Amino acid sequence: MNLAALTIPEIDPLLALAVFVSTAATDTVYVLFNAAIVSRRRVAAANWSAGWYLLSAFAVISYTQEWIYVAFAAVGSWVGAYLTVAWLHARETRAAQAEGA
Repeated sequence: MNLAALTIPEIDPLLALAVFVSTAATDTVYVLFNAAIVSRRRVAAANWSAGWYLLSAFAVISYTQEWIYVAFAAVGSWVGAYLTVAWLHARETRAAQAEGA
């Protein structure tokens, strides 16, 4: 068994943060892209799609150099999607309350 393969590489905190933020932003844009698709908003969907690919490129390029950054990408992805869906839900709830008032 190769113990060198099991060691955790040194983590650059700024790169880890950048990968986290990049994937959080990527999933935010992805959720908004899907919302635009569901709403049949063509221009918004196309814009969100372009942003999605630009943001994901940074993360992929960053974590393909060191496997450890995949963990930061996964956590950033989870946080981005969760917060964006929570924001969309709150926005819809406020709109529904405003209609009922």
